[in-house]
Amino acid sequence: MTTLTTDVAVIGAGTAGMSAWRAARAHTPDVLLIERAQYGTTCARVGCMPSKLLIAAAEAAHTVEHAGVFGVHAGGLRVDGEAVMARVRAERDRFVGFVVDSVEAWPVAQRLMGHARFVGPQALAVQTAKGVVQVQAGRIVIATGSRPAFPPAWRKALGDRLIVNDDVFDWRTLPASVAVVGAGVIGLELAQALHRLGVRVRLYGRGSRVGPLTDPALQGVAAKVFARALPLTLDAHALEVEREGDQVIVHTADTAGRVHEERFDFLLAATGRRANVDDIGLESSGLARDAAGVPVYDRRTGQAGDSPVFIAGDAGEDRPLLHEAADEGRIAGDNAGRWPDVRVRPRRTPLAVVFSEPQIALAGASHAELAASGRPFATGEVSFDDQGRSRVMARNAGALRVYGSPADGRFLGAEMIGPAAEHIGHLLAWSAQRGDTVQQMLDSPFYHPVVEEGLRTALRLLQRALRMGPPPVERCLDCGPGA
Repeated sequence: MTTLTTDVAVIGAGTAGMSAWRAARAHTPDVLLIERAQYGTTCARVGCMPSKLLIAAAEAAHTVEHAGVFGVHAGGLRVDGEAVMARVRAERDRFVGFVVDSVEAWPVAQRLMGHARFVGPQALAVQTAKGVVQVQAGRIVIATGSRPAFPPAWRKALGDRLIVNDDVFDWRTLPASVAVVGAGVIGLELAQALHRLGVRVRLYGRGSRVGPLTDPALQGVAAKVFARALPLTLDAHALEVEREGDQVIVHTADTAGRVHEERFDFLLAATGRRANVDDIGLESSGLARDAAGVPVYDRRTGQAGDSPVFIAGDAGEDRPLLHEAADEGRIAGDNAGRWPDVRVRPRRTPLAVVFSEPQIALAGASHAELAASGRPFATGEVSFDDQGRSRVMARNAGALRVYGSPADGRFLGAEMIGPAAEHIGHLLAWSAQRGDTVQQMLDSPFYHPVVEEGLRTALRLLQRALRMGPPPVERCLDCGPGA
């Protein structure tokens, strides 16, 4: 049995772990990176990048199919499933290759491939291909990521007909039909992309929500918009599945008790993710854990209690987004490296984007967070149904709601479903992080005709609701509502 001693051990070589390794090395050269399976982040292998490659193909197909609305007729649409997936895999492998090359350029002595488990508060046993390596670490960063979660009974019932998003990006071609269960971000993006590429899809949601929107008014808008965009069944509480041959049968019941049945080639489970902390021996770590088994930690420092153990990325189940994982890894790695001089690091303003059509964005404080805080806030809103530029592009669907503080007129946050949400979301997150007032945002330039003019309409209504706005001003009479 080999024994290693290191100042800092980082468990997990994903986005958070890589960021933690780099940050810790600013304080000590003695940092050991431990990876259980393979280098390459969730984002590059099975998340952000391959999903956007699939979505890009779907958008191209949708553009061709619906070009007739502009009087442009491109002939019959043909989707080559093998070619679509070949590009997805090739580009995915290219992105993964960059990550792998980066890690493999790090010193061999500071990398260890194996499954790490706590055997003491600062001791790990790492099962490698050559046997167990004992690691004594002055500090430890847990950056073990997460994995798809689904009812275990589904695997027993469906076998290889049950898939998760990880499996999609290894397809050699597109299947004929897929049931997608879970109407959150992953389920919505993949279901709509597959539907646009000609796969027969139905998206099932256990509740009434589609996507991450928390504003009740926008939840209703989203349900209506996506019900027009793809086959959608919400409030599928009594969902049951079975396998018959190579077919998956999905049974649901509506509010009247009527049972519906539909058959598919696969069931794609998009029912959430689970932190990879259940098999790393936390019972031997001495750390306090929450009901989900995740160590209790301070998100501003990454520190678990007053211990020399730090949490980063999806392992902490805080904000499962790449930019957040990178930030958390940097905070945890920096504090592990400088231990015991642990410092509080400010976190960025929240920003989340869903690459559906229409897109979804949440920036700053969400409606649910503001309501739960008890803090007074006012709301301004705009519909994109008749917004000028949105209508020009035939992408006129959705709405935006913005929130502000009556106490000082500051912008607090926004939720949006509509065109260009990925870009408008950034503008709004930057304003929230700077602490802009609504008036300062309105004093900024707005070009014409752009989707951002809809944002200006919502901000004007918010300013009026805050009782801080000027009287209504005359707007362009030829540009349509929300111009």
